[in-house]
Amino acid sequence: MQTTTLYVKEATSEGPILNLESILLKTEGVERAIIDVDDGEIKVDHSEDTLTSDQLVTLIEQYGLNVTK
Repeated sequence: MQTTTLYVKEATSEGPILNLESILLKTEGVERAIIDVDDGEIKVDHSEDTLTSDQLVTLIEQYGLNVTK
């Protein structure tokens, strides 16, 4: 299990947070996602055999969210 920390600028209000949680928790290989609403920090526990950090970023960006590491 790997933990990847990302920052999503939009993940500081309820709508984008719920959308992001839904995306992540439906993704194969993601075990847990914790979002800090104060600064948009996201910690994602995932199987690196199933989902790499780069694939995780690409997935989130496909939904129009801005990701930084």
